[in-house]
Amino acid sequence: MIRKLLVANRGEIALRVFRACKELGIATVAVVAPDDRGSLHARSAAEVVEVASYLFSEEHIRAAKQAGADAIHPGYGFLAENPDFAEAVQAAELIWVGPPPDALRRGGDKLEAKRIATEAGVPVVPAGEPQEIGFPLVVKATAGGGGRGMRVVRDPADLEEALEAAAREAKAAFGDDRVFCERYVERPHHVEIQLLADAHGNVSALGERDCSIQRRHQKVLEESPSPAVDASLRGAMSQAAIAFARAVGYVNAGTAEFMLDGRDFWFLELNGRIQVEHPVTELVTGLDLVQAQLRIAAGDPLDGRPDPRGHAVEVRLYAEDPKTFFPQTGRLDRLRLPERVRVDAGVEEGDEVGIAYDPMIAKLIAHGATRTEALDRLGAALRETEVEGVTTNLPFLRWLVSHPVVRAGQTTTSFLVEHPPLSPASPRVPDATWREPFRLNLRPPPTLAPPDVDSLAADHRGPSGEQSLVTAPMPGTVIRLLVGEGDAVRARQPLVVLEAMKMETPLTSPYDAVVKAVHVAEGDRVTGGAVLVELEE
Repeated sequence: MIRKLLVANRGEIALRVFRACKELGIATVAVVAPDDRGSLHARSAAEVVEVASYLFSEEHIRAAKQAGADAIHPGYGFLAENPDFAEAVQAAELIWVGPPPDALRRGGDKLEAKRIATEAGVPVVPAGEPQEIGFPLVVKATAGGGGRGMRVVRDPADLEEALEAAAREAKAAFGDDRVFCERYVERPHHVEIQLLADAHGNVSALGERDCSIQRRHQKVLEESPSPAVDASLRGAMSQAAIAFARAVGYVNAGTAEFMLDGRDFWFLELNGRIQVEHPVTELVTGLDLVQAQLRIAAGDPLDGRPDPRGHAVEVRLYAEDPKTFFPQTGRLDRLRLPERVRVDAGVEEGDEVGIAYDPMIAKLIAHGATRTEALDRLGAALRETEVEGVTTNLPFLRWLVSHPVVRAGQTTTSFLVEHPPLSPASPRVPDATWREPFRLNLRPPPTLAPPDVDSLAADHRGPSGEQSLVTAPMPGTVIRLLVGEGDAVRARQPLVVLEAMKMETPLTSPYDAVVKAVHVAEGDRVTGGAVLVELEE
């Protein structure tokens, strides 16, 4: 068994791994970057080693050697799915708590993963040249995940900018700017299968999670089991996930992600790490997935199959605007989290939420005998939650969990486009007859374009000759400045691209105008509300 483990991560996932290790009697070591010394995971650890950056693989290996650790757990994000890091850990004669480097390479490259899946008989979404697959299409980062490096393109005129933006974002997030185009499926469910695989050839599927409710291609609410999956479909999707895992030689915990439309499903990717939403599977199966990771890394075989019971739902409490989802910063002057549901938090009252790291405050996870009971418990927990000092998505989460479409289990990935955050909800969901297209057997119409949150950055009263100020809707870094003083710009033309939390946000002109003044340069870090560009008609 592992004696001492270094967690090459921060925040909530580091604390989660520490808890699992404590129950197994494994000593732990935290790493902390210079700008993160006051973080909760550093304050909570028995032993801390400073690293120059969480992104430097050699720093984690040095820290492990310095602390006398014999294993490294990468958590999620940062280096978790980096095969070179996994290889370096093993070369340093340390135990890597994750899949083999070769499995990470084969499963982590989305194009290679599609090829392997096809050979294994697993259905995949068509990908290729834009003119071959048509529009709408989605641009994806080849090495990406978590919605980063992803752009939906409906108009061919927008393709070039989408390719460039996706490549920049992918390079910043993953160090790899390769992107590809894939057919865009309207209104699918996003369903993933949790896998465990040991070094003895055993692979087990632990049921599914439904992660269809998303903003900016990132998950907002997750639940298990999925209301869109029955026993027969669950078996088919599980077999497909197992087939792909075997094809890439997978070991440890992982998640196979699928798009589901009716009874048709397509493989998207294999996430070679523990997922943010893993607690819903834990509450339904009774398993500790992090402990399972540690046992598998130590060479133990899988121990039987779980007997899933009940239903679990998770939401993520973020420091972000509840309507636009722009990340926010500030000090948590008051933080009261509920005690009657599971809470995995990465901060405490008094902590600062900055721009350098993910703005997630906590995950709230409720379990019940039925889906209705789980949602009721989560709703009550959200009503008990209190946050002051920083803007959060708490009002949005309360609205979401009580929404009749969510309660009916009818959500797809287009839910937040068709039901904008905090918008009035109908008291009941239409009967099933009226939720599906029926005339002439037509396909469903395309979803509406995403809400235009970029226009919120401009303080204007329309093209009336008055000056307009384009301001930063959130703290971030100016990564592209697309205009100069005196330039004529058209309505919705991108002016500035901000990066915050590794996501790009283009700010556009609200109307046809002339650039009166530019107040920033590329590379500048700006605060929320800072004036970036002045316009005049």
